[in-house]
Amino acid sequence: MSAALRLAVTLLTVVPLPAGPVDRRTAGRAMLAAPLTGLIVGGGAAAVLLAGDLAGLAAPLRAALAVAATAVLTRALHLDGLADLADGLGSRRPADAALDVMKRSDIGPFGVVTLLLVLLVQVTALATAPDAVAAVLVAAVAGRLALPWACRTGVPCARPGGLGALVAGTVGTRAAAAVTAVAVAAAGAMGAGLDGVAGGVRAVAAVLVGLATALLMLRHAVRRLGGITGDVLGALVELATTAALVAMAAR
Repeated sequence: MSAALRLAVTLLTVVPLPAGPVDRRTAGRAMLAAPLTGLIVGGGAAAVLLAGDLAGLAAPLRAALAVAATAVLTRALHLDGLADLADGLGSRRPADAALDVMKRSDIGPFGVVTLLLVLLVQVTALATAPDAVAAVLVAAVAGRLALPWACRTGVPCARPGGLGALVAGTVGTRAAAAVTAVAVAAAGAMGAGLDGVAGGVRAVAAVLVGLATALLMLRHAVRRLGGITGDVLGALVELATTAALVAMAAR
């Protein structure tokens, strides 16, 4: 396993792997490998869904347990980033003050409401998706596809130090586009294999919708905060995942 993939797994999942020395080049490659870690998170959630089905659990409960599994498999870091970004942006303060709000250890009202709504949408979408296993796998990959684009050349970091400073500007646009093409093709093939042409189209649309959602939030965060932080990256993962799940629930 390459150093970049080990770093991606270590940063984005609960799986402990020796990452070794970390420099910006390795960090950039880790962001390119980020969608692969979605298979770990999505695979764990899919296993929970299948186990719940065997146990005769109702679809909403299976979906809630699967979403809980994704939080466990990521140490809830992405959810924490989402809450922090919501508090920072919701404060309506200048960039420096908003970043200070995001650094606090507590969660404010904007963060709480955002977490509740996002988790509710995720569970509902997963419970109503035509194929929940395909939905959770596609959405997990789509969520992490936001990371190469958020770390592409030209996107600055909002403050020195931290994950944002390490990965900002480390991914070339062509490399991000290439990874996206692979992810879209793989999602389409899996969707078609499970549910024919309609499933393939739905899966491709889910990846693109998830990525578009992340890019819109990225643009807003960069304009408001001056760049990316680790919290921004985590929030993008959750928002892209949620949008992809909603798309996978469309009939």
